[in-house]
Amino acid sequence: MQISAPWGLTAYGTGTAVASPDLARVRLAAERVEPDAAAAFGATRLRVAAIREAMRAHGVPDEAVQESRLTLSSEYEGYGIERKFLGYRCEAGFTVELGDLDIVEPMLVAVTDAGANRVDEVTYTVRDAAALASRARSLAVSAALTRASELASASGVRLGAVLHVEDLDAGDPGPVMYRMEAMAAPPMPSGMQPGAVSVRASVLMGWALLRD
Repeated sequence: MQISAPWGLTAYGTGTAVASPDLARVRLAAERVEPDAAAAFGATRLRVAAIREAMRAHGVPDEAVQESRLTLSSEYEGYGIERKFLGYRCEAGFTVELGDLDIVEPMLVAVTDAGANRVDEVTYTVRDAAALASRARSLAVSAALTRASELASASGVRLGAVLHVEDLDAGDPGPVMYRMEAMAAPPMPSGMQPGAVSVRASVLMGWALLRD
């Protein structure tokens, strides 16, 4: 991106702020297929109760569940005139927010043992995303200033007042994600690490020029 009517000296700078994640969001789902809708709802409700109890046993409070969803659909086998009605599939899904990353793996094993059919996604991020983005922007400004100073020195001039600052890329933290199927409560990978969360920011700045 460029300033449409250049003047003085312009410089582009980027900065990346990196932090260790301190928050995990886990998307779970439990589902059952039963001959009638009432039975499907009932069976799924029992699974959800067992899953919530497993989470409580690992110190996860009920308010850590951020959102939930419930669906019911007809289940068939085969196609065309050979299609056979199997019953109703009821699915209950919810997202759990965990502040203690050490319990993520054991909790996942516990909830799959308790009846969760799927662990759709585990996302690691940071609580204070705004602070991380702010640090990235500060680094971007510093990078632009360093580049501008080098250009000014090489050109035999000095930087004057800042006349233009444009925020080009104020991105959100990029989450680190894991996905796994939980049909048979598989063991979690040993030593799985969530990695790092990073934010990249870019700025375009302009300065007036001074001559000795």
